[in-house]
Amino acid sequence: MELIDFHNIKECASFQKRYLYLCLMRQTLKPLVYLLVLLTGLVVISSCQKEDILTDSSAKLEFSMDTVMFDTVFASIGSTTRILTVYNRNNRPVKISHAYLAGGVSSPYRLNFDGIPGKSFNDIEIGGKDSLFMFIEITIDPNSATTPFLVTDSIVFETNGNVQDVDLVAFGQNANFIVADTYVQGLPPYFILNCNSIWNNSLPYVIYGYAVVDSGCVLNIEAGTKVYLHNNSGLWVYSGGEIHINGVQGMPVEFQGTRLESYYQDIPGQWDRIWINEGSLNNSIDHAIIRNGFIGIQAESLLDTSIQKNLKIRNTIIKNMSGFGIFTRYYNIEASNTVVARCGFYNLAITRGGGYEFRHCTFANYWNQSQRVTPAVYINDYSVDTNENLINFPLYKADFFNSIIYGNNDEELELDFEFASPAFQFRNVLLKSTVNTSGSNYSSIIKNSDPKFVDRNEDDYHLQTSSPARNAGDAAFINGETMTDLDGNPRSDPQPDLGAYEVQ
Repeated sequence: MELIDFHNIKECASFQKRYLYLCLMRQTLKPLVYLLVLLTGLVVISSCQKEDILTDSSAKLEFSMDTVMFDTVFASIGSTTRILTVYNRNNRPVKISHAYLAGGVSSPYRLNFDGIPGKSFNDIEIGGKDSLFMFIEITIDPNSATTPFLVTDSIVFETNGNVQDVDLVAFGQNANFIVADTYVQGLPPYFILNCNSIWNNSLPYVIYGYAVVDSGCVLNIEAGTKVYLHNNSGLWVYSGGEIHINGVQGMPVEFQGTRLESYYQDIPGQWDRIWINEGSLNNSIDHAIIRNGFIGIQAESLLDTSIQKNLKIRNTIIKNMSGFGIFTRYYNIEASNTVVARCGFYNLAITRGGGYEFRHCTFANYWNQSQRVTPAVYINDYSVDTNENLINFPLYKADFFNSIIYGNNDEELELDFEFASPAFQFRNVLLKSTVNTSGSNYSSIIKNSDPKFVDRNEDDYHLQTSSPARNAGDAAFINGETMTDLDGNPRSDPQPDLGAYEVQ
């Protein structure tokens, strides 16, 4: 007799015929073999019986949400993918006779249903107590609107005469796009801006690659302007170039990644850096918010070390950088009313000497994305050549006045000096460190006392009224740029508070 391979059965109908044949031949089989064949056949036949499709009009679908919302989506840039789950709560299968975008083929939305892309689908079956996923994306065409505009549609499901729908809602945003067009080996892709460009707040700027301020040129960014940078993108002020970020109280200039969905609001490393490479003697950043990149500001003199280039940073927040908040090589920076917070390596890394002054600044590092072994603030006075020789880069000034340096590591300050008599001083500073602060470089230091920020988990570095940093400053260190705090509140107390914020 013919033996049957139960692992290679192609069709249930064919198998059933063979099974009947076996039943007729049962007397020629040994009882045990016959029993096994019979049981196996019953299982297979049972599994091959297809359940009837439920056609009752009471059989409706359920959905994981009644409205699929997209956060603001830049025109011409596709959104991230949203997932809608379609449920059949019935015991028997149901058939979706038609599922489609109400806007038809011209809809800016795109669907993928049960692994099939399209805008319209027919005869989709969902098993009893089962579900299917629908993936939804949108790409919005640009128009003349300067403010975000609503883009809506809906997905319609027809099942057993029932018509159900799920709304689709997105906000579109037109933008000025800056896209790299130059590729040089060893350099990131870049686009050279028009000389003496002015960016205003009528539309955001979206950068792909590096936007370059060329030698001898100036970029002015006006108050309220929003700058969005794609992955590995940055703003590059080339040798002799100049940048002025001109935010004002209540209208800061903002830098962040291009993904605007809420999930990405606190994801670091979404873009590269603001890179002032050589630069000029007159760079300035005022009232800016710089977040979610790799390096907030990198300022360096690499080729020309005869003059310390200058950058002034005022009333600025730099936070959630996967690498450094501020990274310098032999530069000259004056910063006031500035918060640098939550960085994967250093909030502030001063390397190869230079000259620096920080008044009423808060360096708070409560990085929680990974293990951080570096301090919040690092300072050195040298570099190392290819032969491992130390090269002296004089640190002629590193002054911290009325400031806070704190975080969740045991050591948040590292002074790495290899040459004689670096000029630095910490005056009226709340400091978390094991550094010996008894020498002449220090005065009025509060060591290892929790500054009691209002909510460090939410990056709120205002001070509680019970903070030891309250009234711990010296009014002698207040200059014209720190008469008010980062919020614009006056510092009129003879003993101001430490850090960027004055307790109100």
